[in-house]
Amino acid sequence: MFWNVLLLALREIRRNVMRSSLTILGIVIGVSAVITMVTLGGGATEQVSAEISSLGSNLLHVRPGQRGRGPGGTRSTADMFKMGDAEAISREISGLAAVAPVASQAVQAISGNQNWSTAVIGSTNAYLQVRDWPLEDGRRFTNGELRAGKTVCIIGSTVRKELFSNRNPLGDSIRLGKLSCQVVGVLESKGQSGFGSDQDDFVLLPLRAVQRRIAGNTDIGGIYISAQDGISTEKVKKNIERLMRELRRIAPGQDDDFHVNDMQELVSAMTGTTRVLTGLLGAVAAVSLLVGGIGIMNIMLVSVTERTREIGIRLAIGALARDVLMQFLVEAVVLSSFGGVIGIILGLAAAVVGARLLSVPFVLNPGIVAVAFVFSAAVGVVFGYFPARQAARLDPIEALRHE
Repeated sequence: MFWNVLLLALREIRRNVMRSSLTILGIVIGVSAVITMVTLGGGATEQVSAEISSLGSNLLHVRPGQRGRGPGGTRSTADMFKMGDAEAISREISGLAAVAPVASQAVQAISGNQNWSTAVIGSTNAYLQVRDWPLEDGRRFTNGELRAGKTVCIIGSTVRKELFSNRNPLGDSIRLGKLSCQVVGVLESKGQSGFGSDQDDFVLLPLRAVQRRIAGNTDIGGIYISAQDGISTEKVKKNIERLMRELRRIAPGQDDDFHVNDMQELVSAMTGTTRVLTGLLGAVAAVSLLVGGIGIMNIMLVSVTERTREIGIRLAIGALARDVLMQFLVEAVVLSSFGGVIGIILGLAAAVVGARLLSVPFVLNPGIVAVAFVFSAAVGVVFGYFPARQAARLDPIEALRHE
């Protein structure tokens, strides 16, 4: 029985191919738009998460001054950290994988006839661990170089490209302002961060070398901390805040003159934002599904009017009202399902092209594809029911008189 109804529905669709195509256009546009927007949004969310995660594993960053407030993001001035602060964190806080004190300064790097404005970062080998940054070539600093503050350096891939082009820089010397240092290592490229800055544009030196030979003080501008796997960064953050308040002698009730950034919180905040935007775009795109459903209802009402005499003949020779109801309902569902299938194909194709143009990963979400198809079929049921019920309620005698 059902197959006969389905064949009748397909026959009617074939008899009016152009009208059927225009009818399902709204469904096609709606389904393809939803799939495209949600897929691109998922790719953007994954990219943001990956870029922030590239800053380091289980990373926390302690900086002097209050957290930025207001549109300008300004921070109040505060005393810089000292090496004792980093040593106290490493000694007193449990569950840490590495602690890397950092001092940085902008300099002009020169090698032969090439020069490049970059940043010098003074730290220890722990900096490479907390930032999860492997070497592409060369070696790390030795303990003797770190203790003595030797003028050796590890360069990022951007500095290597600008100063040495395709030449191997290991063993060569570069000048950082008035300081000359020997290149002992080259870092793997990480590319741009989620904030648009070039992560590879810096030169890493032993902390004491930067403090003595470039900065001229013992200040530390920040402390990078990596928590062990399985340890809650939120708990570590609270312990660090409590310890820093003691070290900096901040009385109860006074505001902190430092702040601790938890990269896990940043990942959650930014991915949450992209998911909300994706949901909003998907909801806007889904409106066209409703428009497509109204189009289906309109065309089915026209079809009922055109086929009134046919319906009267079927009812007169013994067809039941539910058979007529089923016929028109199946036609509406078939139309919307065709639109759903075509919309899925076009949506996935558009998502692939869009992902390449926007340089985001293509993340296939089978769930949204299934939901889009089911929703398109549901649109056919909802908007096709009224015309189908109207056809089933026709009086056979009146229908036969219809011209």
